[in-house]
Amino acid sequence: MAQKKTNTAPKNTPKSTLIPKSTPNTLPPITENAPWSFSNFKIQAIILVIIGFVIYSNSFYNEYALDDGIVIQKNDYVQKGISGIPEILSTDAYDSFYRQMGAKQELAGGRYRPLSVVTFAIEESLFGSKEKIKPPTDVAFVRHVLNVVFYILSIVVLLYFLKNFIFKETPLVAFITTLIFLIHPIHTEVISNVKSRDEILSFLFVILTFIAVLRYSERKEKKHLYWGLFLYFLALLSKEYGITLLILIPMLLYIVSGETLQKSIVSTIPYFIVALIYLFIRFKIVGVGKTGENPDVLNAPFKFATGNERLATKFDILNRYLKLMFYPDPLSSDYSYSTIPFSNFKNGRVWLSLVLHVSLIISTIVLFFKRNILSFALAFYLLHLALVSNFLMEIGATMGERLVYNSSLGFAMIVAVGINFGLNKITQPKVRTAIAVALGLIVTVWCADKVIKRNAQWKNDSVLFIADAETVPNSVLVNGNAGKAYMDLSELPENKGKEKEFIAKAIFHLTRAVSVHKRYVNGYLNLGVAYYKLGDLDKAKEQWDIAKVIYPNNPFLLTNYKALGSMFYNKAVILGSKKPLNVPDLLEAIKLLEKATEVDPTNANYWYDLGGVSYMIQDFSKARNAWQKALEIDPKNQRAIQGMAALPKQ
Repeated sequence: MAQKKTNTAPKNTPKSTLIPKSTPNTLPPITENAPWSFSNFKIQAIILVIIGFVIYSNSFYNEYALDDGIVIQKNDYVQKGISGIPEILSTDAYDSFYRQMGAKQELAGGRYRPLSVVTFAIEESLFGSKEKIKPPTDVAFVRHVLNVVFYILSIVVLLYFLKNFIFKETPLVAFITTLIFLIHPIHTEVISNVKSRDEILSFLFVILTFIAVLRYSERKEKKHLYWGLFLYFLALLSKEYGITLLILIPMLLYIVSGETLQKSIVSTIPYFIVALIYLFIRFKIVGVGKTGENPDVLNAPFKFATGNERLATKFDILNRYLKLMFYPDPLSSDYSYSTIPFSNFKNGRVWLSLVLHVSLIISTIVLFFKRNILSFALAFYLLHLALVSNFLMEIGATMGERLVYNSSLGFAMIVAVGINFGLNKITQPKVRTAIAVALGLIVTVWCADKVIKRNAQWKNDSVLFIADAETVPNSVLVNGNAGKAYMDLSELPENKGKEKEFIAKAIFHLTRAVSVHKRYVNGYLNLGVAYYKLGDLDKAKEQWDIAKVIYPNNPFLLTNYKALGSMFYNKAVILGSKKPLNVPDLLEAIKLLEKATEVDPTNANYWYDLGGVSYMIQDFSKARNAWQKALEIDPKNQRAIQGMAALPKQ
């Protein structure tokens, strides 16, 4: 616990450490610098690197999934390569996607996280296909490898930070913390989903900033201050989480460096200035983001909740995060509407969460003034959690595993301290060591199994969403994407003969999605495609008509309607080509041609043939109207001109 300050302490000696120096470490004392000592930094780093590559190497051959499409594959700025970097630095992360969809900024606060997107552009220039039509997995292998490399680099940096600054007297705690962070299955989304590199880079630069801050506090060399400010700016450009350092840096200086509270705050002023510069740049580029309530519940998950339900559900979600920290199973790529049911204050879990998290906040404050490093760990967990909790601002998501990537360090530190405390209760060194090794192996193997299996589920959208549809069966987004996945599977050559089976599964999931979310445009679009593939053109039109009411300018609708119009037209031509002609067939052909002109009113051929068949059954009024439409589209259409001339004079 906290030690009393003595007059003999060096100037920069921390006023307290977590565990007194007299407390034995959990392993027999070994010289730190011995080349093959477990306590040696290099040995520990090598062990962690090996474990990291072993459990994440099966992600190397994954394709793209989830938001990789809009951030990387369909991002015009990324596809330009290095020449697209100026646009990446000067626009919202989803700007290219919004332009393609003819939409405005959809997410509250906007998204300005250019650093990871810049790395994608560089990779595109170095490794991307030069073909106009690029393979669907273009550069995917390189990007997955680099995600793991950046992750393991951050692990080594974390170990260095903890071992040299936070747990100097208890180096085993530093290793346990780093190991827990490395193997925690909740990180699989961040590592296996390429787009989430922003989380990895944010964490990496946050830890590097801490190192520079404490180095400057120790040595007072300006180079460490400048490096710290530069690294902090990179952390902010990676993701907004860096803003928490304005509280965490003075906490570190007060707890670890032993500075006064006033001096700790003053020392943080340069970082405040960097943060203000970043906020100014961010505001100039993305503004305040979307204001007002989002019309789509998928981007406004509390849209249908009452005021009390919103608040209660947010507290309930905090407990769900905590549960995933301790027991990360099952895992899901999505927690949006309606995965998590709305809660209320009649629910005991809500009150438990409220009491628990208020207690954690109070503990953070009390321990801070005792200069206990657990205060920093709690603050690291709580501050990053606060940014994604929807309490401070609506973030457009209920919860997400990637969102607590940074928070999990605070959790790992607290658990490692607890493990060390328990092991120190065992007086026999050999027994203590045996228990420590056995516990470490059991946890590592269990987590590794979870990580490797989950990496495989991140193979691509089809594998991911079909798996997650079992985990979160009430999720609109997962059901919608699972439906799309089954339709994609129906088109693969190896599934020939099973098309109807896959399409039936697609319809099941898509119907479930739109039954929960009545304005789910993509659900209706894909349902229409499913019925189109089955040849049920009327049902396809019915689904696309619903989508049109919700999103009239959806760019996919025009393409879909043109294809549907062509199918109606071809069926009409077949009926009109029958010999001998009969009135029922001609009347049915007229109905089909009317549907064709309804879904694709700009096709002059459809109008001409509608006029021709109407003329054949002597419905001259309908024929005249159809040929007039054809001539409005194509004034030089000779067949329509001739048809008009053949009509009886009015």
